[in-house]
Amino acid sequence: MLDEAEIRMHARRFMAGLDLSLIAQDLSVYTKKVQAKLRKEELEPGESGYTLTKRDGSSVIIVNERERLERQRFSICHEVAHIVLELKSDHRDTPSWSYAKRDENEIACDIFAAELLMPLDAFKRDADQEPPSFQLVERLRGQYVVSFAACASRLAAVSDYPCAFVTMNARVIRHASRSKALRDLRAWIVPKSPIPQGSVAQRLVRDEEWSGEDDAVPQDVWFQDWPKGYDLIELAKHYPSYEETFSLLWFEQDSGPDEPVNNFAGVPAEQDDGGLRELDGHLSFSKRR
Repeated sequence: MLDEAEIRMHARRFMAGLDLSLIAQDLSVYTKKVQAKLRKEELEPGESGYTLTKRDGSSVIIVNERERLERQRFSICHEVAHIVLELKSDHRDTPSWSYAKRDENEIACDIFAAELLMPLDAFKRDADQEPPSFQLVERLRGQYVVSFAACASRLAAVSDYPCAFVTMNARVIRHASRSKALRDLRAWIVPKSPIPQGSVAQRLVRDEEWSGEDDAVPQDVWFQDWPKGYDLIELAKHYPSYEETFSLLWFEQDSGPDEPVNNFAGVPAEQDDGGLRELDGHLSFSKRR
C-alpha cells in the first residue's frame, strides 16, 4: 500500500532528469518515458480517457477531444500514472469531473497527475509571490493549464501560509490538502464528516449560492478539537448541478497559533510529538494483476 506522500515521491522520481521546460504546451516528455502514444478521439460524455496496453509493453493513451484542454492534459497525466503505478482503472458510474466521488485508485492517479502538471519547485516559486486567494488560483491555473480544483489543492499543499483546500460534495468533506505550516499546528480536518455548521461552504450549500467569502470564520468550525480565539479566512465555491463544493482556508501569517495545538485537550502543546505525516490521507489499493 502507498500513502499520498509515497505517490508524490513516485511522481518526482519519474520526473527526475526530464526537460520540463515545455510541459505547459507539450506533455510528450511523459508519454515517451512510458512508451505510450497519444490519440485524441470523440468519446462518450463523461469519459475522459483510457489506456490500451500492447503485448510488447507499449501503450496507447486515448483522451476525449471533446473536453476542455486542461481536462485533456490532466487525463493524459492521469493515464501515465496508471501505467507507472500499475493501478487498475475504475471509472464505472463516476463522472470524470467529480473529484468528490472518485475511487481510491483514481484519486491516487489524480495526485500523481498533479505532480506532473505542476512540478513542485516551479509551482512553489510562483505560488509564493502573494498570499492565497482565488485570484492567485486563477492566475496559476492559466499558467499551468490545469483545473481550478487541481490548482487550488496544489496551492494549499505548497503554501508557506497555514492553509488548506477542502473538497466536498453537497453533504460531507471528501478530502483536505493542507500546507506544512498548517500540519505543524496540528490542524486536522476530519474526512467524511458533515460540512461544518458556521462555515461559508455550509452556507452556500444551504442557500444554493455559488461563491462566498468570510475573513472571520472561527477556526474551531473547521479544525477538530481546537481552542477558540483565532479567526481564519474562508473562500468557498459551490456547484449545485455537480454536487461539488470547495473551500480555501488560511490564517494570515501572524493571526494563528504560535505553537502546535494539543488536539485532545484543545490547548497549545509545549512539545511536538513528532508531527503528522508529510501529506494527508492514506490511500490503499491493489496493483494490477
